[in-house]
Order: sequence, then C-alpha cells, then structure tokens
Amino acid sequence: MSGAPPSGRFVLDLSDSNAALALAGAGNENLHRLEALTGASLVIRGLQLIIGGPPAELERAAAVVELIRPIWQQGQALSPVDLQAAILALETGRENDHAELGHQVLARSQRGHLLRPRTLRQKAYVSAMEKHDLTFALGPAGTGKTFLAAVLAVRMLSARKVERLILTRPAVEAGERLGFLPGDLQQKVDPYLRPLYDSLHTLLGPEKTSTLLEKGLIEVAPLAYMRGRTLEDSFVILDEAQNTTSAQMKMVLTRLGLRSRMVVTGDVTQVDLPHGQLSGLVEAAERLKNVEGVSVCRLTSADVVRHPLVQRVIDAYE
Repeated sequence: MSGAPPSGRFVLDLSDSNAALALAGAGNENLHRLEALTGASLVIRGLQLIIGGPPAELERAAAVVELIRPIWQQGQALSPVDLQAAILALETGRENDHAELGHQVLARSQRGHLLRPRTLRQKAYVSAMEKHDLTFALGPAGTGKTFLAAVLAVRMLSARKVERLILTRPAVEAGERLGFLPGDLQQKVDPYLRPLYDSLHTLLGPEKTSTLLEKGLIEVAPLAYMRGRTLEDSFVILDEAQNTTSAQMKMVLTRLGLRSRMVVTGDVTQVDLPHGQLSGLVEAAERLKNVEGVSVCRLTSADVVRHPLVQRVIDAYE
C-alpha cells in the first residue's frame, strides 16, 4: 500500500535555558533553518528538543544537532554557516572531522564570544598557519582570512612565542586619490588599515590595542613601510595582498626574519591594480605552492561567516 512514510519522534534533553536559546536562535530562526535543510520538524518545549518526521529526515536532523552540540551547549550563538557546514560534513562523510570544530576554541572575544573556525576549510587554514612559516589564504570577502590570522597572531604574542605583531596592507587608490585626503601621511593611510584595527579591537579591546601599539608590540602600517627591514621574532600579516605588484610581493616576502612567520591574505576577484597588471598574490601563490614551509589555502563562498546574504552575493558575481 503506497503512501507517506511513517513518522517518528525523537526527544533530546537540553542542559539549561542558555543552551535552549542558543539552539533555537532569535525567533526560532535556527530551528526553521534546520527544518528547511533536513525536512524534519523541530520544536523546543521547556528544556526538550522534539524532532519529528519520517525516519531519514529525523535521523538527519538529529545528526546535525549533535554535530553542532559543542556550540549551542555552551550557550554560544549559532550562525547559518554552522548549520550548513554540519550538513556538508554529513553529506561528505566527514562527521568526525567536523565534530572537532566545536572543540577548537582559539580565543574569547572582548564580548565573551568563543572564537573558532566555523568550517572545515577554515580549520585546515588554522592548522596551516600553526605548522608553516608562510601561509597564503585566498578567498572571497567574509571568509575569516584576516580575522583568523589575527586571532592566531594575538595568541602567539600573548604566549610570547613572538615578540611583536605586524599588520600591513597596500594603500591602493581604489577610486580615491591619497593626495586629496586630509591630514598627514599616517592619517591618509589609516582608512586603508581600519579593518586591521577592527580585528584587534574585537580581540583585545580598544584600550589594550592602543597600549600595545604605543609599546611597539603591535605595528599597523602600509606596505611601503616594510621596505629595507628584517622582521625577526614577528608574526606578520599582509592583508589585501591581491593589490600588491610582483615587486611588492617579493619585497615583503623577503623581509621574513628568524623565528617569524607570515600570513598573506587576499581576494583575487577584487584586484584594484591597473588593468592588465598581474597581482603579486596570484603569482606568488602559484610560484610557491610546492615550496617547503609554504602552504596555500583556498576558501570559498561556503566559508563566508558574515550575513547570509554575502554568500549569495558572492555566488551571483562568480
């Protein structure tokens, strides 16, 4: 006799109200997303999650909830990326790899949020930075390239594994000329360096960031300031590297001194160099991909951790 498959019911006890709120999300948005992704129905009553639906859908939903347990059980906010990454892990048979994500806490932000890689490619990126002296990270906006590098850099600085943190990026004129901006040279280039300051403020807070900048333990400077220097005992982050020329890229890569490591990040779809000029990032990633001590990581729109719309915008342009 044909008809709809029999429905089942699964009940999961939640540890406390914070876990229940984190799992449900604002306005039950996480439960609604899980329903759309799995085909099961999910509702929280008191401190119980009730999953209903045909056996296959029920099992899929329960597996996703279990994979993201380390996040919601601590009362930490879930993002659409967390849910989609868990679904992808199930579909590709990488549940064990994904289960480690929730436990890989890198740091705690000034607002108390636990900072961790959210996707398997981000996890591989963090691992590459920990193991290699030079890491390239190529990917679209919002994939955590610079932020994860800053998290690891601050960790190493706090643990005194390096003596200073150097963040730099090229001040490329994207539709605006530096000469027409007000202020001295530092004030002219500060707008280009603002994203780096924002990452530091999230990790350390404005006050501690200012203190470390004054002491010279953290340096935020345009790429031109790196010429002629040897950067020893340092963690160097070169951001927006798609806007470096071949000569600039070679210059900064050869600044690396003893007991230092460097992370080079960029989005090769947003090059602001003159038309026809080869990006130093594209060239370096290709030339150095097989060099010992170098890792090249490529992130995609699936790793975007900003607003869900950002991922759709990137996919539309690609």
